[in-house]
Amino acid sequence: MELPYSDRFWTSPDGLKLHYREYPAAEGASADRPPVFCMHGLTRNTRDFADLAEHLASAGWRVIVPDMRGRGDSDYAKDSASYNPLTYVADIEALLTDQEIERFVSIGTSLGGLMTMMLALAKPGRIAAAVLNDIGPEVEAAGIERISGYVGQGGSFPTWMHAARHLADAHGEAFPDFALEDWLAMAKRTMVVGQNGRIAFDYDMAIADPFKEGGDNAAPANLWPAFEALKGIPLLLLRGGLSDLITPATVARMEQLHGDMKTVTVPRVGHAPTLDEPEAREAIDALLERVE
Repeated sequence: MELPYSDRFWTSPDGLKLHYREYPAAEGASADRPPVFCMHGLTRNTRDFADLAEHLASAGWRVIVPDMRGRGDSDYAKDSASYNPLTYVADIEALLTDQEIERFVSIGTSLGGLMTMMLALAKPGRIAAAVLNDIGPEVEAAGIERISGYVGQGGSFPTWMHAARHLADAHGEAFPDFALEDWLAMAKRTMVVGQNGRIAFDYDMAIADPFKEGGDNAAPANLWPAFEALKGIPLLLLRGGLSDLITPATVARMEQLHGDMKTVTVPRVGHAPTLDEPEAREAIDALLERVE
């Protein structure tokens, strides 16, 4: 069966071979449309966006989904200290240069949303529209502490069913309505079968080292100026109704500062919405209709 995407690679500033999926726009789409970049969260990879990327490509958008260093099919870093937001942004800058992309739409989940804001601050005007998925310029300590409790823990499982039940035990509070098939789907997005035949998480456990040190390695301090760099473009904030990473007070301040930000709360979901929920998909489609 022909895949809807191509596996491609670029080189980071420090010489790592990094992977991305490229979904070509459906035939007949306008060549003037900026590409859509989908950037995943801390422990995730390109597979998180598989359904959304196919949907957007069929609607005429070129979609690029990178694996950040240490995840998926990208090289693991030689120095775990490089697993930090500033380095991830530098890696994306290298990809933009490699592909000669001057303007793009950014869809960022969690860490990917932090990167979106930082990219906007580094070069205002190049982001045509943005989706921040359950993240803002102020990140709650309780959410960071929860993530610290599981990132880098490792472990492996003999079957996909065992892997799914582990995820249900670890993240059931964030997705109370998930059925077993949903946990199996999440397991296959986040894990791979290793050479020993066991199923394990698809990321370098060393990404936890700098994250657990806190500070800018977890979430850069004072990202409000970076958020303000998104002024003047269509902006969508998706927030899980059960999220512990972004509070209603932070959302209210974001709405006040931006002036043209649409907020959509995905009910009965914590951190973070999968972007396959009807509410999320409809809101993303509406945002892209505004991109010129």
